[in-house]
Amino acid sequence: MQRIRENLQKQRENLFEWLGHTPPQKRKIHMGNADELAVAKHLQVLNEALGKAENSTLGLCQVCNGYVETSRIEMDFTACVCIDHYSVEERRKLEAELELAHKVQKSLLPQQLPQVPHLQVAAYSQPAEIVGGDYFDFFRFRNGAYGFAIADVMGKGMPASLLMASLQASLRILVPEHDSPQAVMERLNALFVHNTQLIRFITIFLGSYDPQTRVFEYCNAGHNPPLLVRRRQEGYHAEWLKPTGAAIGLVENFSFGIEQTALASGDVLLLYTDGLTEAMNAQDEEYGEQRLVDLLRRNHGLPPQALLHQLRHALRDFTGKVKLQDDFTMIAAKMGEQ
Repeated sequence: MQRIRENLQKQRENLFEWLGHTPPQKRKIHMGNADELAVAKHLQVLNEALGKAENSTLGLCQVCNGYVETSRIEMDFTACVCIDHYSVEERRKLEAELELAHKVQKSLLPQQLPQVPHLQVAAYSQPAEIVGGDYFDFFRFRNGAYGFAIADVMGKGMPASLLMASLQASLRILVPEHDSPQAVMERLNALFVHNTQLIRFITIFLGSYDPQTRVFEYCNAGHNPPLLVRRRQEGYHAEWLKPTGAAIGLVENFSFGIEQTALASGDVLLLYTDGLTEAMNAQDEEYGEQRLVDLLRRNHGLPPQALLHQLRHALRDFTGKVKLQDDFTMIAAKMGEQ
């Protein structure tokens, strides 16, 4: 109980720190189309749980006045009924969640670049420390669509890495069971929002590409907007795939919006984490979004792997001898000829 209380306190402290020190524009990105009232509601739930932890009533069963299992409190600190008092249907649902949690611990598998019809794909990731909190992966949805994910735990090092491993396992289980990024995001948020090991929150972009229709469908949970560059008669047009929902674990009971866009020949899509655009040089300047747009426009004709190579060199030239302060990860995808 002491450990759970400490984790809850850390969650609250990190949330207050984020509210107080994050610039308004970045805070707006992380919250997607939610507002700060939703964050305040989540803070209220945390405060109530902390109050119960301090007076030893956290996890107290409302039926028998005994304590629910510690493992369940770690998964969901709002649990307040023992498994023995659940109905058959409720018990089956809980058992499915517990089975999912068990699978999460055992289903870490290596990543591989997908072979996607009409789409060339490349990826690169560099942690700021030995291990990091950035994550990317590729999946197949239940309907056969190809899935692309990129995410960032607020933090770095071993704690962020361990949580990201749990996210990876969760997605590898959830994505094949669903047809859309929206359903996966809502299930993912339900799984993590009351988990005492989530001491901050996770920004994540999850996309789905259908080779038959060439439509890219996506949910963006508070993640840096990916960049889509299209070739037009008047030049290159840049689009940002903005958040459609709040970051995972940031607000209570939130519904995620979903957007889609059709991909045409030559379109280039870049997914990235904020360690790229927020990399600093010796003059305390950020690499920024505009440099990213300019580089993609200049190198639009390159295949994805060469494009990422150019981007890495440009970032190295920009930062010089300044050490990277955050992990950065990139996925580039380019649409082939019709």
